[in-house]
Amino acid sequence: MRAVQRFVNVEQAYVAFKMLWTDIKHNLQNGVELEVEVRKPKRSTPQNRRMWAMLGEIARQVDWYGQKLSDEDWKHVFTASLKKQRTVPGIDGGFCVLGTSTSDMSVADMGELMELMEAFGAVKGVVFSEMETA
Repeated sequence: MRAVQRFVNVEQAYVAFKMLWTDIKHNLQNGVELEVEVRKPKRSTPQNRRMWAMLGEIARQVDWYGQKLSDEDWKHVFTASLKKQRTVPGIDGGFCVLGTSTSDMSVADMGELMELMEAFGAVKGVVFSEMETA
């Protein structure tokens, strides 16, 4: 059993948790272990589409120290910058970024990431095509 619900006000959450308690109690009384997770909403679908569009524009328009990076490479560069991530030596050479996945980012984190990308793009002269705002 898995249930996901977004709450926008106290009353809505109260009603939902009262109903959920019945199911939780029943399962626990029958020896079923459960996990309950409460978290801020993850990134939105429009944010995700906009992020990938922006990454594509940056990948096409920016040379990074003599290299063309892929959209995915740029995603790692920006998330590392946003979260002030650390790097460690890789097992077979090079470096590994200890980081955060964008799929785990909240709506607010994704907003910050896209602001960082826009600021970087402005400095590097990236022209972002028309894309929806998130």
